[in-house]
Order: sequence, then structure tokens, then C-alpha cells
Amino acid sequence: MKTRIITSIVGLGFLALILLMFDTVVFNLVIAAVTLIAIHEIYQAMGMGKQEWPLMAVWVPFTIAVMLSHLPCILTAILPMTYLLVAFICIYLVIRNGTVSFQKVAGLVMYGGIVVLCFFSLVYLKRLLPVDVYRYDAVFFILLILSFAWGGDTCAYFAGRAFGKHKLCPKVSPKKTVEGAIGGVLGTMVFGVLATVIYAYAADRVEYFTQSNIGVSMYIVIALLGMIAAVLGIYGDLFASVVKRQCGIKDYGTIFPGHGGILDRFDSVLFIAPFVTMVVTVVFYR
Repeated sequence: MKTRIITSIVGLGFLALILLMFDTVVFNLVIAAVTLIAIHEIYQAMGMGKQEWPLMAVWVPFTIAVMLSHLPCILTAILPMTYLLVAFICIYLVIRNGTVSFQKVAGLVMYGGIVVLCFFSLVYLKRLLPVDVYRYDAVFFILLILSFAWGGDTCAYFAGRAFGKHKLCPKVSPKKTVEGAIGGVLGTMVFGVLATVIYAYAADRVEYFTQSNIGVSMYIVIALLGMIAAVLGIYGDLFASVVKRQCGIKDYGTIFPGHGGILDRFDSVLFIAPFVTMVVTVVFYR
């Protein structure tokens, strides 16, 4: 527990440092690096070795391009780069027929796509809500996503330890309980509302989002958003656990002592980030 707490404090400090550089290209490059580490964790989980390095290498330029797609010159290259990525993987399977498992490659492509979509959602918020127009509303929504995911995880953990009796999905994750899941849902709603309250006062209604939107009805919307996000967070956690069980591994990596790898820490974010980003796009900034 002590190691987990120390790692969490260091991680939050690093997150704060990255958010301080939110309006620079450094933020995009860090997101690209985190995404590539996560994809490499999938690559290793699928049991791919040094001989399959081209299947990992091909993700590098594609991921960097996606995370820098706010630049017009790069945005126009995304479609052909996606085509080349898919074509290369298919050709590689043909050339290495009989020595490379289609199932493993398919797992890498599917899971890698989910990871890219998740982290691209954070970059998309930056592009959707530029600082010179919306101030730091995008930072707020990124923190809201993380509050939903990690706040829900924390509440589910303690609720499960205190009240857990009924297994939620024993074949996938034996330690998760129905009581823990309920605690996680309620905790996610509370964390989301608290984050919004703090932002409303910290921004002093200067930021675009707080000028007219914050009110009782908006807190209800945030709470409902948190409820759905909590379910998506549980689903993301279970999905990551299914893959780990089928691959025969305990953790995806060791980059976070006491927590595991990037995917162990961000599994609950996988489906929350795209969902919240879509809601922000459709509901809050029409």
C-alpha cells in the first residue's frame, strides 16, 4: 500500500507538470509517448518477440501523427497513413504466414486501436477548445475524465473491502464485487460534482464553461454523466482483465511500482475518455 501511495503522489505531480504545458506541443508528444508505451504493453502481452518488431515499429509514426493531427499538414496525412498501417499489417501476415499468429496480430490491432482512440480523445479536447478562446475548459474536462475513472476506482476498492459479498464477475476478476461496483458508481458521481464545483470557484466564472452553464441542472448532468462513466470504467477494467487472463499475465507492465503498467492504470479510462469527449462536443459546445 505504501508503494502504491508514493507512486500515486509522484504520478499526480507528473500529471500536473504535463498539464502546465497543455498549450504547447509537449503535451501532444507526451500523450503520444504514453500511447506508444501502452501499445508496447499489448505487444508484449500478446507474446510477440524481437522478430515481430515491425508490428510495433509501424505504430510509432502513425501514433505521433494522430496526436499531432491539430497541425493541418499532418491532418491531411492521417487517412493515407491509416491505410498504409492496415496494408502493412496485412502484407506482413502474408509474408510471415505460418510463423505469425493472426489471432495475436488481430488482438494487437484491436486493442491498439482502442488505446489510440482513448488518448486521442484528450488531444481532441485540446483542439476542440483552444486556450485562446475557451481558456482552460479542456483541462477541466480532462481532469473530469480522470476524476471519473480514478475516483470511481478508489471508491469501488474501499466499498468492496468494506461491504463486498457478492462477486461481480468472478471468472474475469474474482476480487470485484457488486457492492464495490455500486460504491464506485456513487463515488464517481460525487467526484465529478466536486471537480465541477472546484472548477467553478477556481475559474471564478471567467472560463467559457463557467460563465453561464454552472447551476443545479448542470450538476445533475455531471452526476448523470459520472454514473454512465462509472459503468464504462468498470467495463474497461473488466475488458483489460479478460485480455490479461487470456494472455496469462498478472500486470501489463512495471512502469508504475505497485500499480503495474500504463494499461493497468488507465484501463478504466479506455472507454470513459471517448464517451465524455463526445458528450462535451454534442451537449456543452454546440
